Order: sequence, then C-alpha cells, then structure tokens
Amino acid sequence: MTDYKSDLPKPFENFNKNYPDVAKAYSQLGYNVHHAGPIDQKTRELIKLAISCGAQKEGAVHSHTKKALDAGATKEDIHHVVLLTLPTLGMPSMMAAMTWVDDILEE
Repeated sequence: MTDYKSDLPKPFENFNKNYPDVAKAYSQLGYNVHHAGPIDQKTRELIKLAISCGAQKEGAVHSHTKKALDAGATKEDIHHVVLLTLPTLGMPSMMAAMTWVDDILEE
C-alpha cells in the first residue's frame, strides 16, 4: 500500500503548521468517529468516498479514493461506489465524481 500522508495538499500542510492544536483536535475527532462503531476500515472508507461524491468535494474524493485503496478496496469496489450515486445524484454529478476517482486510479 502507498503512504499518502507525504502527499498532503499544501493548504492542509499549512493548516497543520499554522494551527497545530486545532489540527491535532481534528485528527483526534476523525480517529474517534472512525472507531466508534463496528464498521471495518475498508467499508468506512467506501462510505466516506460515497459521502464525498454526494457533497461534490473533489479533494475529498481524491483523498478517500486513496484511503479506500490503502484499506484494501479494489478499483472495481471504488467504481461501484461511484456508480451507485447515479440514481440519487444524477448523471453530471456521478460523472464528475468518476473523473475525480479516475484521477487517482489512473496514476
């Protein structure tokens, strides 16, 4: 698996540098919510990917695609998650999300 922590976007790196206490609290919150229930890591990352697609957040789609891969998701799993957004989000939104996922899968 790839370590994407070294591939953080510059604005997020700056946020961590400029507001270390807030960044630490944010990171702890993320850890706590991920471990608050019984859902396994791969499924959690696929859920977060779906949420990111629905919110139309390109950076989050990139991030959660990487995290899903690291958690053991296949390209087929990831494409299926995006495809599942079609009836709810519509074709243009689903296609946008698919291109963002493919930005990462085609690297």
